[in-house]
Amino acid sequence: MLKKPTSAYVHIPFCTQICYYCDFSKVFIKNQPVDAYLQALIAEFEACQIDQLRTLYIGGGTPTSITAEQLDYLLSHLTKNLDLSKLEEFTIEANPGDLTPDKIAVLEKSAVNRLSLGVQTFNDKHLKRIGRSHNEEQIYSTIDSLKKAGFDNISIDLIYALPGQTMEDVKENVAKALALDIPHLSLYSLILEHHTVFMNKMRRGKLNLPTEDLEAEMFDYIIAELEKNGFEHYEISNFTKPGFESRHNLMYWNNDEYYGLGAGASGYVNGVRYRNRGPIQHYLKAIAEDGHARLSEEVLTMEEMMEEELFLGLRKKSGVSIKRFEDRFNLSFNERYGQIVEDLCQQGLLQVDGDRIRMTKKGLFLGDTVAEKFILE
Repeated sequence: MLKKPTSAYVHIPFCTQICYYCDFSKVFIKNQPVDAYLQALIAEFEACQIDQLRTLYIGGGTPTSITAEQLDYLLSHLTKNLDLSKLEEFTIEANPGDLTPDKIAVLEKSAVNRLSLGVQTFNDKHLKRIGRSHNEEQIYSTIDSLKKAGFDNISIDLIYALPGQTMEDVKENVAKALALDIPHLSLYSLILEHHTVFMNKMRRGKLNLPTEDLEAEMFDYIIAELEKNGFEHYEISNFTKPGFESRHNLMYWNNDEYYGLGAGASGYVNGVRYRNRGPIQHYLKAIAEDGHARLSEEVLTMEEMMEEELFLGLRKKSGVSIKRFEDRFNLSFNERYGQIVEDLCQQGLLQVDGDRIRMTKKGLFLGDTVAEKFILE
C-alpha cells in the first residue's frame, strides 16, 4: 500500500499587482475567471481523495486577492472532507494591503491557523520601487487586526539586498520586524529572475544593487540581530521563535512527498515529481477533460533522490542525518560522499557533528554552491 502524502500545496495565481522581482506563476486578477478557477481547483483536490493532512499551504500569487466570498468558498471546500484534528498547520499567504475586515472574518471562522505576510520591506520608498501595492502603515494595521482576530502564528517575508538599499535600511527593517512581536520571519536576498522588470533593468545597467560584500554583511547582521532576540536560524532564510517553525516548509526540506494543486503548481507523489499546466485556460480545460492538469512528470532515479535529500536537507540548521540517509538509500554515506565532506570541512563550509552534517555560517551564505558539490557528475 503506497503511503499518501500528508501535506498539500494549493496555488492561487491571481494578484492585484505584479511585483518587479517576481517570476512565480501568476496573472493580474482583473477579468480573470476566478470562480471557475476555484471550482476546478476544488475538483482537482477532491479527485485526489485527500482525507487527512498534517499541513496545508495556500500560496500564490496572492490568495487574499480574491473576494471574501470566494475565500470562504475555497477554505470551506478544502477542509470539507478533512479530519481537522490531524491538521497541525494550515497556512495562507496574504498581502498587507488585501486583508479587509470581511476577509479577516472569513479567516477567523476557518481552519486557517497560520498567516504568512508578504511585507518585503517597511520602507515606503523601497516598496514603491519594487512594485508593491501596500505601505508601511498597512503592515501594522493588518498585523494588529490579525492579532485581534486571535491569530498568533504570523510570519512575514522580508527581502534584503534590494536596489539602493543600505546597511542602515536593513538595520531599520530588522528593528521594525522585531517590534511586531511575531514568532516567525523569512528573509531572502533579492534574486534576479528572468522575465522580470528587475532583470530587464539590470541588463540596461539601471539597477543599483548592493555589492556581494555588503550583501554578506547584511546577512551576518540579520542572523546576529535575530538570534540575539530569541529567534533560531533554523533554515537558510528562516527564523523562528521556539515551536513556530513552518512545518509545511520543513516537509519540503525533509524531502517528503506532497500534493501540488492548482495552475502551475508542483507536487511530489509516489516518487514522481510533477508540474501542472500554468496558463489558467489550459488548466481549466485539463481539469474539465482529464480530471487532472499534469503537464510533466518525472520519476526520480535513486541518484536524484539522494541529491535532493542532501540539497534540501543542508538548507536546515540541523543539516542531514547520516543514519537517516543510509537507512533510506541503503548505502554507505562515507564511501560515497566522504571525500566531498572532508574537502568542504577543510574549506570551512561544512561541519560534522556526530550523526549530522551541516553547513557552517560561511557555508549558509553560499548555500546552493555548497549543496551543488554533492551532485556527482
